[in-house]
Amino acid sequence: MKYILWLVGIVLGLALIIGGLQVVASERVEVVQLHTITEAGEEVVTRLWVVDYNGHAYLRGDNDSEWFKRLQSSRKFTLIRGEQTGDFTHRVKNENIDTINQLMRKKYTWGDRVIEMAIGGRAESNAIELTPEKS
Repeated sequence: MKYILWLVGIVLGLALIIGGLQVVASERVEVVQLHTITEAGEEVVTRLWVVDYNGHAYLRGDNDSEWFKRLQSSRKFTLIRGEQTGDFTHRVKNENIDTINQLMRKKYTWGDRVIEMAIGGRAESNAIELTPEKS
């Protein structure tokens, strides 16, 4: 019985370490807040990484991500980046995905590798170009 408790303790300890590492990896560099609306009209805030390329901010997301599905069904959305809040539109520009992946890896360093291991790779990622709405 003592060995089973040790084993359970080790497994739980490893799970806490891995979970903590993912939180540290994902929150230690710039994170934006994406505000989208569900079909029921409820606002959902998603924290995401962002990079800049060719005068645009870019997000990276998978087709099966709930936030990406909400984004695809919206014409515009709100994004908070630092002290700036604004409405944006988006375009999926997958011809830029290799560059966006490289920029994410450079900006978020080891955190990008940790998150990639947790989610299983970037093969299905989309490069999402953001354009600010004109006031």
